[in-house]
Amino acid sequence: MAPIVLVLLAAGTLMIMAHRQTNANERHEKEALDQMARFVESYEDDVQDEARISYPSQAQTRAIAQRYYGTLVSYELSDRSLSTRVKFFATYENTSFFGTSISRAYRCYSIRFQEGVESKPRRTTLPLQQCNPT
Repeated sequence: MAPIVLVLLAAGTLMIMAHRQTNANERHEKEALDQMARFVESYEDDVQDEARISYPSQAQTRAIAQRYYGTLVSYELSDRSLSTRVKFFATYENTSFFGTSISRAYRCYSIRFQEGVESKPRRTTLPLQQCNPT
């Protein structure tokens, strides 16, 4: 009887530890995605500040994206609009029974500035979307 109780106790302990690790990993990933959302807001604000004078060049846009841990994926400029797509990433800890590793979350963000009626840029954005890490 005692071996059965010990096995059940060990199994219960392992299940509780696994549940806590899963919750911690989910919390860490959510914190990383929240941080990424702040990066996106800062990127958008900086690009909009640059667009008030004239649309920023591809090099300026790339530099702004890199400042916020992003990579410029596409840049399309015309005389009346600018469309960019940036891939952002954030890192977080991922814990398992075998130790801790660093994981990355990737999301893509698209923004389009278009000249409005008053010749002021008007922006249209798409929400963060999953994208490939490559």
